[in-house]
Amino acid sequence: MQNTGTHPTAAPGAATPTHCPYCALQCGMNLTPVEGGTVEVSERADFPVNRGALCGKGRTAAAVLAPGARLTSPLVRSDDGALVPAGWDEALDRIAGNLERTRARYGADALGVFGGGGLTNEKAYALGKFARVVLGTSQIDYNGRFCMSSAAAAGTRAFGLDRGLPFPLEDVPKTGCVILVGSNPAETMPPSLRYFTELRENGGTLIVVDPRRTKTAEQADLHLAPRPGTDLALALGMLHLVVAEGRVDEVYVEERTSGWEEARAAAMAHWPEHVERITGVSVPELREAVRLFCAPEAAMVLTARGPEQQAKGTDTVGAWINLCLATGRAGRPLSGYGCLTGQGNGQGGREHGQKADQLPGYRKLTDPAARRHVAEVWGVDPDALPGPGRSAYELLDALGTDIKSLLVMGSNPVVSAPRAAHIEGRLRSLDFLAVCDVVLSETAELADVVLPVTQWAEETGTTTNLEGRVLLRRRAITPPQGVRGDLEVLHGLAGRLGVEKGFPTGPEEVFEELRRASAGGPADYSGIDYRRLAEENGVFWPCPAPPAGDDAEPHPGTPRLFLDRFATEDGRARFAPVAHRPSAEEPDDEYPVLLTTGRVVAQYQSGAQTRRVAELNAAAPGPFVELHPRLAARLGAAEGDPLAVVSRRGRAVAPARITTGIRPDTVFMPFHWPGEGRANTLTNPALDPTSRMPEFKVCAVRVETVTS
Repeated sequence: MQNTGTHPTAAPGAATPTHCPYCALQCGMNLTPVEGGTVEVSERADFPVNRGALCGKGRTAAAVLAPGARLTSPLVRSDDGALVPAGWDEALDRIAGNLERTRARYGADALGVFGGGGLTNEKAYALGKFARVVLGTSQIDYNGRFCMSSAAAAGTRAFGLDRGLPFPLEDVPKTGCVILVGSNPAETMPPSLRYFTELRENGGTLIVVDPRRTKTAEQADLHLAPRPGTDLALALGMLHLVVAEGRVDEVYVEERTSGWEEARAAAMAHWPEHVERITGVSVPELREAVRLFCAPEAAMVLTARGPEQQAKGTDTVGAWINLCLATGRAGRPLSGYGCLTGQGNGQGGREHGQKADQLPGYRKLTDPAARRHVAEVWGVDPDALPGPGRSAYELLDALGTDIKSLLVMGSNPVVSAPRAAHIEGRLRSLDFLAVCDVVLSETAELADVVLPVTQWAEETGTTTNLEGRVLLRRRAITPPQGVRGDLEVLHGLAGRLGVEKGFPTGPEEVFEELRRASAGGPADYSGIDYRRLAEENGVFWPCPAPPAGDDAEPHPGTPRLFLDRFATEDGRARFAPVAHRPSAEEPDDEYPVLLTTGRVVAQYQSGAQTRRVAELNAAAPGPFVELHPRLAARLGAAEGDPLAVVSRRGRAVAPARITTGIRPDTVFMPFHWPGEGRANTLTNPALDPTSRMPEFKVCAVRVETVTS
């Protein structure tokens, strides 16, 4: 049985308004069914985020719906080691039986669950509930830990609440200056670039902080190219100049913040010449950045993975927030700090329970009141809920030792995890691995059971974009025979494991329970329903429901946070007293070069889906090593020559791409590909002590030419 909630499949020829399956913009698009069981993607101008614009990934998203590109039957591991087609009952029985045997032999925490930032809110909610109620395990986390967790930790520490952007994207062109730190939206979310273009057309300025001269940096009024891993020093150097030049908004600091004296003292230890030596950014550039940021009445700082994917990412983001607070640029119109969330439901995915330390509504798993509230909704004893488990990398690192069986839903850690060869080995060492996915990903290829599940055009559900706007994705076509939804999978497994109720298969029914579970929490969705989402083009959380029996108008949602007070106990934002420290792994004689990683415009995340689209592969056919001509000359390397990049964790080989748009002490590799060119073979799993984010963005390597 396939489930659509209240939104049936569109009739042939009828367009269904919905949203892209890829990044956190969640661009609006129309899907029209065509012959062959797939859909045609077209522009949808009424959605305010992308206003009809789509990138190549969005335009070609329907290609992954084709039967040849995706899974259409469960697969089970046969006695001879091959994955062979099987029926759904056999596949679900095998998963449930192995999970039960593992639990009986080793205990509940020998069971692991690994989710994804692309799952709908309903799926993320049900997966967290399944882990804690059905399996009884604390060992659940998701790949969003690798994306936004440092920004989330810093935002929560400073403001008492984490929402990627505390304002809608429409505010960006209206502000006076934006500092864009470690983000390349021209390639990672192209429809958003218009906001920065409009900013400049309106007389505002754009400062881009990136060790590479990316397509986004080319649009900037000022490009700062710090050495990878030194964003923290850069922010502190700018704050030092704000103090030294008398640019602190003393009234705002006094009225709306706490902790300024400690943060000020920490920043004053980072004088400009010292910061120049650390970062490579000159003192005149630092002074110009401060002038541009402080000149207009309103300004913003937006960060992405560059400063966040570091072992000091929380403190780094905290330093950029300090810059906003000291200049009175937070909790005011057209001003503030924001995080450009990456994955399609990276925001909602961390709000509703698939993260190791959280319950639905962004509640803390360690909060007794939160446990009581959610347990009441779930109909269980609060004391029966397990406590916090391991973070994503620590969970993956424990596979085969403490964790014996793993269920993966919507993630491909063989490609996306740091120290990926090691994680691949840990996956291979499991007693049992089950994977739910649309395609046969590199992780699914290792599984004992693979379940083919629906994708965005074949199912209804909600996502939450980078603005905190909750959206309704609508089902446009019927899935192929043999494919089921993730909610059906969890329902089937729960029943086989002795929990007959509590796991409905209709997404709207799940969302109604999510509303109750989130009520009163930081991410309160209780005033949102499917009807409102359809009629209003999304609703910003928090959106509490009116009290029972109250005739008040529905809450309008909250597009802009913190204008009256911050979400801390005293309503004040908190400065973070942070100081620069080196990266976990600095260059030395054996590994003298820095590696940083990122994305290209034609591929997405681990590439499991986009690498199956011919048009995207033609644009980005494989990995490469981007390096400066001076480094290429020292190596004797020419454009296209194979280069080996070697770290303490492994070796990757890819063709040279020589450009003056990167620092001479740095090389760049995109992380979308498996095999010999897998960038994450090299990356360092050193973890931020607060967010548990691995240090993807900087590690020490050597680069070698490859001889045949």
